[in-house]
Formats: sequence, structure tokens, C-alpha cells
Amino acid sequence: MRTGKIPFRFDMTDLLGRARQRYTKHVGDVTLNLPFVSIAVNPKDKERQIARELVIRLADRRVLSAWECCDGCIDNALTSLREIRGILVDKQVELADLQDGSLYLLVDAMALGIRQFLTYEELLNRSDDAPPHPRFGEFYRPPDVREAYFDALEVLRGHLSRCLGQVAAIGGMDLPQDGLVKNYQGGWQIEAYEALPIEHDKPS
Repeated sequence: MRTGKIPFRFDMTDLLGRARQRYTKHVGDVTLNLPFVSIAVNPKDKERQIARELVIRLADRRVLSAWECCDGCIDNALTSLREIRGILVDKQVELADLQDGSLYLLVDAMALGIRQFLTYEELLNRSDDAPPHPRFGEFYRPPDVREAYFDALEVLRGHLSRCLGQVAAIGGMDLPQDGLVKNYQGGWQIEAYEALPIEHDKPS
């Protein structure tokens, strides 16, 4: 059973700060909603195409909607998340000439989320010398560590689902912008993100 706790916060202050600085006063035909920031953008044709490819490749990945029950499930989820991270890096390479674009920003947000989750996972990692559970072969992590994985995965899934909703908007796809994974739709879980510093107006 998930506790609903937020075991770590995504630190995207630099990325969101760039988005706010670059796009806040920009007029575009697509509005993207990110934690603390809404921006208007005009995606290029290449961005629209790659966005559609990303949605098709990632939206049905089982790791984004699965319900883990044991350590083997967690290991499979971690493997799949690393595969998704590889796909995101490949798309960043394809977008190398559009690094200032909105899709690159979203792909970066997804990759950053996975990277920070994996950093958190390393903190929970059991020692290779730890013996298997004496009674349950599939449960070799302590219960509190396993629950921390489950809670963290829930937070990451919400992040990736909502990012994919924004990617779909760039691709011009008629899909829910508040999240592509059914169980992870709705407004951004703001408490799972480091807050952006207050931006003060510059004197005239």
C-alpha cells in the first residue's frame, strides 16, 4: 500500500527559471503548463514530429502505470526507467539544433526527473553483501526502503505523465494535457517540486 508521502522533491529551479525567462512574455499558439510556470510557444515542424514520436513510444510503457508488489517488480521498473532515459537522450540529440525550443525543455524536464529519482534510488540501494530475506525470496529490501521506492515511483510517474501531456500538446495531439497516464492526471503535484524564487519586477 502506498503511503502518499513525497520522499524527495524534484529540483527543476534552473530549468523552470529558463522557461520563465525565455517564454513568459512570448506569444505563441500552444500554451504549456509546468510547475509554477505557464508559457506560450510556437513549435517548429520538427518539434511537432518528434513530440508525436515520443508520445507513441512512451505513453503505453508499463512502468508508467504498473503497480509493484515486490523487489523484483522494483528492479524491472528501474530497468525500464533507464531505457526511457536512453530514449529521451536520443531525442535530445535529434533536437540538438533546437536546444532553445520548448520540446527540448520538456524532454530535459523528463530526463532530469528520472535522473533525480535514480539519485534518490542510489541512496536507498541495499548493500550487495546483504543476505536475501530468509523467508521471502522476492523481498530482499527492508520494508521501509521498499515503501520509499514505491512512494518515489508514484511521484515520478505523475511527473512523467504530466510532462507527456505537454509533449502531446506540442505534437498537436488530441490527448489530455494534464497527463497521459490515466491514474496520473490532474494538476501538477506542486509539493513535489522545489519552489521557484519570487521574481521581482525590475525598476523602470
